[in-house]
Amino acid sequence: MLEGYDDPSDQRSLSLDDTSSTEESPGDSRLSLETSNDAIPYIGQRFVTHDAAYEFYSEFAKRCGFSIRRHRTEGKDGVGKGLTRRYFVCHRAGNTPIKASNETKPQRNRKSSRCGCQAYLRISKTMDMGVPEWRVTGFGNHHNHDLLEPNQVRFLPAYRTISETDKNRIFMFAKTGISVQQMMRLMELEKCVEPGYLPFTEKDVRNLLQSFRKVDQDEDSIDLLRMCKNIKDKDLNFRYEFTLDANNRLENIAWSYASSVQAYEVFGDAIVFDTTHRLTAFDLPLGIWVGVNNYGMPCFFGCVLLREENVRSFSWALKAFLGFMNRRAPRTILTDQNVCLKDAIAIEMPSTKHAHCIWMIVAKFPSWFNAVLGERYNEWKVEFFRLYILESIQDFEIGWREMVNSFGLHTNRHIANLFASRTLWALPYLRSHFFAGMTWTGQSKAINAFIQRFLSAQTRLAHFVEQVAVAVDFKDQAGEQQTMQQNLQNISLKTGAPMESHAATILTPYAFSKLQDELVIAAHYASFQMEEGRYLVRHHTKIDGGREVIWDPRDEVVTCSCLQFEFSGILCRHALRVLSTGNCFQIPDQYLPIRWCRVNALPTKLIQSTSEHAERVQHLQSMVSALITESAKTKERLDYASEEICALLSRIREQPISTQGTRDIAHKSRSR
Repeated sequence: MLEGYDDPSDQRSLSLDDTSSTEESPGDSRLSLETSNDAIPYIGQRFVTHDAAYEFYSEFAKRCGFSIRRHRTEGKDGVGKGLTRRYFVCHRAGNTPIKASNETKPQRNRKSSRCGCQAYLRISKTMDMGVPEWRVTGFGNHHNHDLLEPNQVRFLPAYRTISETDKNRIFMFAKTGISVQQMMRLMELEKCVEPGYLPFTEKDVRNLLQSFRKVDQDEDSIDLLRMCKNIKDKDLNFRYEFTLDANNRLENIAWSYASSVQAYEVFGDAIVFDTTHRLTAFDLPLGIWVGVNNYGMPCFFGCVLLREENVRSFSWALKAFLGFMNRRAPRTILTDQNVCLKDAIAIEMPSTKHAHCIWMIVAKFPSWFNAVLGERYNEWKVEFFRLYILESIQDFEIGWREMVNSFGLHTNRHIANLFASRTLWALPYLRSHFFAGMTWTGQSKAINAFIQRFLSAQTRLAHFVEQVAVAVDFKDQAGEQQTMQQNLQNISLKTGAPMESHAATILTPYAFSKLQDELVIAAHYASFQMEEGRYLVRHHTKIDGGREVIWDPRDEVVTCSCLQFEFSGILCRHALRVLSTGNCFQIPDQYLPIRWCRVNALPTKLIQSTSEHAERVQHLQSMVSALITESAKTKERLDYASEEICALLSRIREQPISTQGTRDIAHKSRSR
């Protein structure tokens, strides 16, 4: 037996002796990629040190499509003749020993890459004129596994390195609070490399940051809980929940503000739960619940910090969130591709439609496909989005297979995973569910920018709740100013249709612009009555195809096979064309959802049932209307009014409220 042998798995599969040479192995082995002769190890090759031999063999392996590791030695430094022989082997040499199961300790179900490969290099120490040197005494270059292409081999752990300069850069980025994905993109730009071509991966950066601690988290956690209690003492409508572990240390904490609970009552039908961010300075997973209001602007619903990302933690977070929101679950929820989160939603929100957020998926494309597809990456991305927006499930699945064949992606695991989860992200499978337009590109950018405001400054953990409150308050004030500016804009009618002018008085400018686009395009469509109440609608230049629209004028019910209203809450061009053909001069009330209406367009009975309250609300609306008219006359007046109104709103929010009236509004809006 050789001394220094410490890997029983390798002993079973690798048997090397002094007679080993470069003779070929049996025919079922695979030869490494060809290289120039002077770069191939050979028997008798000399090196000054064993480290020099390792570096040479490592470079050779990288060119061939594999990596190496140090295997075993003979002798020991400082004992007898010292170290006399070393073995370097392919990273897939040996077989993983079977571990004894331990029921009390969870096992990581990871597949081993070892497959008993016999490729190796053996060096022995000799003396030449009294000077020690290392010579190659054994070399085998035959592999029983596929070798990697140059654009794949760099992802092997042996070739993924983070230099000291890059480490310092990453630590600096961590202090600013930006995400790991953003760090990667910035460093790619700085180094002028294509996305996915850095010598390390996002996982490597996360592992590095995990060992990087700048604060005492236990002490900071105590301060965080104290901060939440102080906020609760000042504002009874502030809500927070937390858990402690067996050692009485903070494990999870979630919180929400009074304004968030109010906003959720009306706009909580479709939400995003973004768990892709971390407080990098503390290495804590961060979850943020957001939605979209009637003016198309992001609204904050809640935040959660978790110690672990598992089903138990996510279930606790969702329970806490539902508790904040009076046990009312959203109709739909968008998340990242997280299996644990998917399972938790199925448990805690069984009636909610869960889908994967397309912009979170697309953000991973550069690291997934840029290196694999090379120059065809942009071409592939265009084809992906073409498939993504299709309406027919059959067309999507046929097109997907053609795309895989065209780009040679049959064995790509990311493509396989995307197709396996297609019902969670591809629009053909989701159009019958309401998502408030949060799958639109413009909306995703606004939500991302909103979330980044929370992450822009990370000083101490205890201050993070305050930082989020400041960001939300700033967004509320900015949103109110934008809302006022939208309402002051003169809406330009483009079609002259009575339906257009009617909708302009009901919908917010954001929602009306979406409907107006459909109204303009509807004029280019022809409708054909197939039978009573059934129509076929298609573009006037087409001779076949089209969408089926069903219109019941008695009950004022209209549906279209494109499902746009069900998906976005905005009527489609096909339905609008049929309404116009049927001499409908106003869009039926149920197709002007309250979540897209102006506040002053809401029926008074939805705000409160008492006539006295209704009169006061109408009087307030009259004053607001007069305020807008007078303020719009000059820039100075508008600036002054905006400043005073923001201050007034801040004081109003400090007043205690009852959410019962708002619940009635939300309930009736969802039943319409």
